[in-house]
Amino acid sequence: MGKEIKLSLVYRDMWQSSGKYLPRVDQLVRVAQPIIDMGVFSRVETNGGGFEQICLLYGENPNKAVREWTTPFNKAGIQTHMLERGLNGIRMSPVPSDVRKMMFQLKKKQGTDIARSFDGLNYAPNLQKSFQYAREGGMIAQGCLCITFSPVHTVDYYIKLADTLIDYGAEEICIKDMAGIGRPVSVGKMIKGIKERHPNTIVQYHGHSTPGFSVATSLEAARAGADYIDVGMEPLSYGTGHADLLTIHEMLRDAGFSLPDINMDAYMEVRSLTQEFIDDFLGYYINQRNRKMNPLLIGPGLPGGMMGSLMADLENNLKSINKFKTKKGLPLLSQDELLIKLFDEVKYTWPRFGYPPLVTPYSQYVKNASLMNVIQMEKGKKRFSMIDENTWGMLMGKSGKLPGPIGEELQAMADAEGREKFEGNPQDLYPDELPKFRQQMEEKGWELGQDEEELFEFAMHPPQYEDFKSGKAKEKFNKDLAARKAKANGGATSAAVPVPVAVSNTSTQATAASFQPKSMWIDVDGERFKVSVSYGEDDTTTSPLPPSKGESPSAAPVQKVSTSGPMINVESPLEGKFFLTKSSADKAVKVGDVVKEGDTIFYVESMKVINAVKADEGGEIVEILVNHGDDIEEDDVVMRLK
Repeated sequence: MGKEIKLSLVYRDMWQSSGKYLPRVDQLVRVAQPIIDMGVFSRVETNGGGFEQICLLYGENPNKAVREWTTPFNKAGIQTHMLERGLNGIRMSPVPSDVRKMMFQLKKKQGTDIARSFDGLNYAPNLQKSFQYAREGGMIAQGCLCITFSPVHTVDYYIKLADTLIDYGAEEICIKDMAGIGRPVSVGKMIKGIKERHPNTIVQYHGHSTPGFSVATSLEAARAGADYIDVGMEPLSYGTGHADLLTIHEMLRDAGFSLPDINMDAYMEVRSLTQEFIDDFLGYYINQRNRKMNPLLIGPGLPGGMMGSLMADLENNLKSINKFKTKKGLPLLSQDELLIKLFDEVKYTWPRFGYPPLVTPYSQYVKNASLMNVIQMEKGKKRFSMIDENTWGMLMGKSGKLPGPIGEELQAMADAEGREKFEGNPQDLYPDELPKFRQQMEEKGWELGQDEEELFEFAMHPPQYEDFKSGKAKEKFNKDLAARKAKANGGATSAAVPVPVAVSNTSTQATAASFQPKSMWIDVDGERFKVSVSYGEDDTTTSPLPPSKGESPSAAPVQKVSTSGPMINVESPLEGKFFLTKSSADKAVKVGDVVKEGDTIFYVESMKVINAVKADEGGEIVEILVNHGDDIEEDDVVMRLK
């Protein structure tokens, strides 16, 4: 009998690599026992990454979901593992140390055995606390090598990185090939080198299928000494997901490895249930392009996990670009042409950003900056004319040390804007916050929850949790799903589309039938204005960008009627949420302020980041047409200057 090798089903990642949402908790509980009955899995990835935020977005309590989803595997003796982002915990932005520590303690109590921790820059010091907190909380600390392919990221680089992670307290190593671009032989050499230095350290290989290497890489990983191989299964294997269980199982057996038999009756039940969940509502959020492998992604190296949101972004941006081209009488772009332009721009941008591994959140930063470059250049503007504040933070060292230096043009921009390099510990930038959130929950009369899990959720995802508690998240989700179903049915729709989302701890039970416009555009004597409409309910918007201290961004559109002469329309360069400030320390612009070319005048939250919008021309602000926190479309006029 050959060497035993074990398999892990990445059921969470299967969904998130294909689309936006995951199954509801009632669906997860239904599929858990058939997964167990398959008899082939030693581990199952149950939560982490965007799992909890996604639950909140469609109105489900994520703590209930984690507890009920992990329980069957705990009882069966199958280890559960979660994905966490080091400094960023399980969200896109940095997390205070006390919230990070609470996460590991709580997740173990909720039934998660292994913390798979990665840093998006492979900056090992950011993971030291993750390993410490995981072990203190009773979890197994697994450290990730985020695999990419560049002049910086060599086999020797990764072997030394594994040494460092193990020195910092990692008990296991995961080869996290998030884009599937790790060359099979190179990955094999990495694992062999790690095993030679650390023969008793478990190594797990996780590779996406996107460009087509993952089956060959899984075999090389196994031959080099990997102990676990992550797999997906039909109908969500391959594409931007993971190599299929049946393929990997048969290939490894043929290579002489020992694996348990697969209960094919249980396999077919899991397959059938997964398809049922797709047919229920999840399929409306899966772009069919993500079901196909794409060798074109070998070049840009973008990860499978972000391709769902990328294709949605491209659809919206293509409309904007072609609207501009139509006005100018220029040839229109196809989506494929835009996609290739984006891939080419990623190849240009990535080295100048210092080669950050293309994994959450830095893959989004590189993609967003590249996409903005394409849009701006297609509209006749300069490259790098819009870089969001999150990306600048990464470039200036606030997320940790980049693998390589940033490009000269970006350094010149940073110098011109007075941006200074941060050399300290990134965690020090984010002081403890649990006492603040505890006080806020007491003031709101909210329960802290079992093991204070509701406090944790609020501290980890403040705006999403507030929208969940108020019922706004469920309302927004139902409205969006109703629109998608109507579109799929050729435009025919009813007033309400029932969605069986299990909701707890919410104060409202809105349905699609209750949706009414909160704002509208009206024309008055040739001038276009956006006005708010109230129906008597609470219209307040939970915003990650609170109003300024001492200033209150206008509750209604600000207008200065007594103006004459030509005015400059300031248009939003992208779709998203409009904000006058990005934090409570900022001062909002107001009517009467004089701004210079290049001054930041507002912000747009879009594509998971906050984008600062600068004035193309100087002048006096005579009108602000949009509320702080409003949803806006690309090319909407949001201000006027004189």
